[in-house]
Amino acid sequence: MAWKSVASGSIFIAIGVLVSCVGLECFLLPNHFIDGGVTGVSMLASKSAGLPLPALLLLFNLPFIVLGYRHVGHRFALKSFAAIVLQAICLAAFPWPVATHDKLLAATFGGFFTGAGVGLAIRGGCVLDGTEILAVIVSKRSFATVGEVVLALNVLIFSIAAALLGVEAALYSTLTYFAGSKTIDYVLHGIEAYHGVLIVSAKFGEIRQAILSDLGRGCTTLVGKGGYSGNSQEILFCVVTRLEVTRLETIVREKDENAFFVILQALEANGGVVKKRAALH
Repeated sequence: MAWKSVASGSIFIAIGVLVSCVGLECFLLPNHFIDGGVTGVSMLASKSAGLPLPALLLLFNLPFIVLGYRHVGHRFALKSFAAIVLQAICLAAFPWPVATHDKLLAATFGGFFTGAGVGLAIRGGCVLDGTEILAVIVSKRSFATVGEVVLALNVLIFSIAAALLGVEAALYSTLTYFAGSKTIDYVLHGIEAYHGVLIVSAKFGEIRQAILSDLGRGCTTLVGKGGYSGNSQEILFCVVTRLEVTRLETIVREKDENAFFVILQALEANGGVVKKRAALH
């Protein structure tokens, strides 16, 4: 139901905001590290000008929220604005303790918590940083991908950080960024990140049966034609989680050592028997 979707999204956003604040206040700020994106720019400006970070987060993200309203959607923009306001309030109102002054721990776990917070907010249907909005818009109007735009912006931010905070702080902040980006990926896709697998083998029947019975996954038989021989051949296609990839490789090799297969990363998989075991009759 719609209200359940709204409720679950709000829970994701609220938890994401709190987790992000833990990363900022308990790890990054006490050790003079910054994050990437608009949050990093806000942190740099706060350190340089002595202005309150919550106010700068609202100020610097506002133009991107307007862009999101125009180019992404009003619901997305309003939820993002509400999440950023909530983040600013939490940063300003709560007395956050310092977790550690160890630089490596601060950079790693600061990135982990901020990345987890951003990932949870995205799962709730919004963003905590306007950089992603800008990256999506720029990528639609150029040959650059969203990832390339985000990377280019963060390279610029960390270069400025090196000049203002010192090279060491900038390098630790870069470590924070990479830890955060990996955490975002894990939160969004999790252990059950899906992979599509194409298998070409003369023993496709045995492999298909083993996938159904041993792995409990459905698969589809496609008919193709060899580019060199011109002969017709059967191709198996199935979708498995990242934890099942190794098991699938073992199954294929046990049936046919000369089998050819390609593993493709799937951004999303729904329906069919993707999330349940295949029923054998």
